[in-house]
Amino acid sequence: MRAGKALRGVAVAMVGALALTACGGGDDAGDSGPAKLRMTVWSANEAHLKLFNEIADEYKKSHPDVESITFDPLPFENYTTTLTTQIAGGNAPDLAWVFENSAPDFVSSGALLPLDETLKKTEGYGYDDLSPATTKLWQDDGKLYAYPFSNSPFGVFVNTDMVKKAGQKTPAELIAAGQWNWDNALATAAASAKKSGKAGLVIRDFDYKGWDNLSTFFTGWGAQAWSEDGKSCGFSSPEMVAAMTALHKGIFTDKALPGPGTTADFFAGDAAMTVTQISRASLLKDGGFGWDLVPLPAGPKGNYSVLGQAGLGVMKKSPHADEAADFLAFFTNPTNSAKLAQFFPPPRQSLLTAETLGKTNPKLKPEQLQKVVIDGITSGVVKPSHAGQAELSQQVRAGLDPLWQPNADIKAVLDGVCAKIQPLLAK
Repeated sequence: MRAGKALRGVAVAMVGALALTACGGGDDAGDSGPAKLRMTVWSANEAHLKLFNEIADEYKKSHPDVESITFDPLPFENYTTTLTTQIAGGNAPDLAWVFENSAPDFVSSGALLPLDETLKKTEGYGYDDLSPATTKLWQDDGKLYAYPFSNSPFGVFVNTDMVKKAGQKTPAELIAAGQWNWDNALATAAASAKKSGKAGLVIRDFDYKGWDNLSTFFTGWGAQAWSEDGKSCGFSSPEMVAAMTALHKGIFTDKALPGPGTTADFFAGDAAMTVTQISRASLLKDGGFGWDLVPLPAGPKGNYSVLGQAGLGVMKKSPHADEAADFLAFFTNPTNSAKLAQFFPPPRQSLLTAETLGKTNPKLKPEQLQKVVIDGITSGVVKPSHAGQAELSQQVRAGLDPLWQPNADIKAVLDGVCAKIQPLLAK
């Protein structure tokens, strides 16, 4: 009972924080003098921040009304919670990176400034170049409330040295033979782990907490966390039971994935494969080990792709909302979008070519960019998102906890997840 109240408190706190930003007044005193803008981001990666700061420095040269632009990295694991805590505490940023799983709450709350007018009137911006498929999640009543800054399909990075040492075909060889599917991927991961003594396959940022990252796996079985209209739970479906049964076997029987409490960093050479996005390619070190990037393996339902998406929005009640929106327009214009594309696939249709992306992604081959990124954006589904995501995610995570033990009753656990979240979905 106490846990339920605590979880409801998380959701209420998030909605309340966003409501404060939407309805609360700004500090008039903050409007005088040059603006000091702050933008929260999830990444503390040096290469990412270096590029962000270079773009900001270029902007400030011609905008004396903006004194400083600070990029504030928040830990990925509790990014949204930290952001909404800042908002509730009166320390809201001027601009914020928003994950796809909290997009419905941010967009519907009124906390974000509509961007359409600013972007459309910015000379040379090319608003019509934005792919409608990428803006859908960030729109309400025809207005765009966040720019779909990153549209990054998940792929599989492969340590080809480790796979070959285990006597296994590489994923590229399996693809060429029409055999790149989850059965073979898990078998390769298990063999690599046994031979190396390290991890086989790591679903990055899952760590038995970030359950929505498992959509990169269960979507291959045709499973969904909830129905398209968001009203019905999908965890108890036959497709989800089959997917989670395969995952459970891969963890506890075949040892293809590291178990709970075990961490392994692919980019440090500690795993044979990892499911993640191309923005992580910057973590690859020259001369470290042989590697490849391939699409997600086919599931029983065939080939598929899953996208992680992040929007960039301006807090409506920022004392410098106009300046923040103008900087956002500069930060995401065609020239800077092309620069940012090396880490964050843009929503601009004109930039979604292997040739263009290849100029800023020297580590990735045109074929990798085409098959993983471009094809993935064209055909992929976005990770699960829903209004009230904070409470839903807490309930799903708690409901799945009993699954992560060797003798789990998989069907019973998944039925229990639906028992927890169906009342929330039906609201």
